[in-house]
Amino acid sequence: MGGKQDISRRQFLNYALTGVGGFMAASALMPMVRFALDPVLKPTGNQKMVQVVSVDELTKEPKRFDFKIHQVDAWHKSEESRSAWVYKHGDEIIALSPICKHLGCTVNWNNDPKNPNKFFCPCHYGLYEKDGTNVPGTPPLAPLDRYEHKVKDGFLYLGKAKPRGEG
Repeated sequence: MGGKQDISRRQFLNYALTGVGGFMAASALMPMVRFALDPVLKPTGNQKMVQVVSVDELTKEPKRFDFKIHQVDAWHKSEESRSAWVYKHGDEIIALSPICKHLGCTVNWNNDPKNPNKFFCPCHYGLYEKDGTNVPGTPPLAPLDRYEHKVKDGFLYLGKAKPRGEG
């Protein structure tokens, strides 16, 4: 007897119905899967610059300024609070993120008596210089992120905080 194997009518119907049923199920599920994943797969737009403070309020000493950004995460729109340590260095404005690069705690300026004129993270005793550079021998392995910024009509606008070295 040759290698040809006949399939019964019952097996054929079973294969055909399974195939048609699978096709129909996939057709019904595809729009739901696309609806669920589409917002997640869309590229996120650049964060808009947000007005934070009048440039006249900036000094050589870092000051903390709080502001809100409008955020869209897939299906959810919200306002999120942010903070920045901002100061003038000559004609340049420096805007630093207060988020420690070690484990994400919040740094404060000049609040550790043992380390004056430095940013200090109380969680694990991290230290940063005034320009946000991490002090060697302390937990942070990278400098504080810097905010994109611009000045328009006498006001400072901040955008996204970026790690040093990003363009």
